[in-house]
Amino acid sequence: MTDEIQTDVMDPARASALLVALGSHKKFEAGDHLPPFFHQLYFWSPQPPAALGRDGHPKVGDSLIPDMGLPRRMWAGGRLQFHMPLVAGAKATRQSVCQSATTKVGRTGPLGFVTLRHDISQDGQLCLSEWQDLVYRQDPSDTDIQAKPPVARTDETDRREIKFNSTLLFRYSALTFNGHRIHYDLDYARDVEGYDGLVVHGPLLAQLLMLFAEELMGSLAEFSFRASSPVMHFETAILCRNGHAMWVRGPDGRQCMSAEAVPRSE
Repeated sequence: MTDEIQTDVMDPARASALLVALGSHKKFEAGDHLPPFFHQLYFWSPQPPAALGRDGHPKVGDSLIPDMGLPRRMWAGGRLQFHMPLVAGAKATRQSVCQSATTKVGRTGPLGFVTLRHDISQDGQLCLSEWQDLVYRQDPSDTDIQAKPPVARTDETDRREIKFNSTLLFRYSALTFNGHRIHYDLDYARDVEGYDGLVVHGPLLAQLLMLFAEELMGSLAEFSFRASSPVMHFETAILCRNGHAMWVRGPDGRQCMSAEAVPRSE
């Protein structure tokens, strides 16, 4: 397996911009600890237009991710271990590797599963280990069997309503340098990939859950999440928590994401 190593400076202004996009006016200064998952704002890998796929992402096969002949990409879930906080304004190094890449046939046809591992360090100290799970699928067709999403739990002890819109999706795409067209190109999302609207980023849902978890539970040691149904830009979702369990419930009661948060104090 080939490693990919990138370096970046954790610009406080970029972290502050994400908080503003999420409705907060807090500003970060150099030396401040960054919230969990804010590393998604860094380690951009810009590519020229000729090196992009039809969906706006860099073409697979020329980087860590092999080409499995499946055009639709989804971030299905992930797991994070927070060893120590990342510091705003400081240089960081990310070492990435494709840990696994497999294919199988599901009810809707062939599927590709890819797991990437990222280790992020500052000043020679490992700060964060992340496992990122991606799924690749074929284009939708009229004969596809639509799997019914699971029904979300309703026993939450803490909840928060979250509204989305195309402006938030655009700003999150820009801050994370995510070129996937399902998040900002309505015609592409609807006519090519078969969605009802613009798709709320899975990482954005996970980010909101992590911020909610840290607010309720304190500093996190671990966090894992799994997407089960997309949220559209015109929908209102509910962030939910009961103990270590967290989830995102859609307006029709469907489970959109499930997660587990482990606080550092345990």
